[in-house]
Amino acid sequence: MRGKVAFVAGAGLGYLLGARAGRGQFDKIKAWADDVWHDPRVQGYVADAQAQATQFAKDQGAVLRDKAFEAAKQAVTGTPAPPPRPVDPDEIILEPLPDDLDPNARRF
Repeated sequence: MRGKVAFVAGAGLGYLLGARAGRGQFDKIKAWADDVWHDPRVQGYVADAQAQATQFAKDQGAVLRDKAFEAAKQAVTGTPAPPPRPVDPDEIILEPLPDDLDPNARRF
């Protein structure tokens, strides 16, 4: 995808630099690009992409915080960090019972 964008940008720049029309053609292309950018359909896609990026940042914030904490702890103590676990937001993590808890005891 990045290659396609770079190709289109390069082709556009080459056209502008090589065109005999010069500034007039540049102004036409600029006006067309401005019209496309301000089109409500394009702005809808922009808003959707922004919302997805914001949600992704919120979801990954805790994971990045934990990774930074573990890296700082490893740097200070010199102990190796535990291997990373895959993160699944729907995963239910069951902590093991403490050794002093009787699994047959009733607790309400």
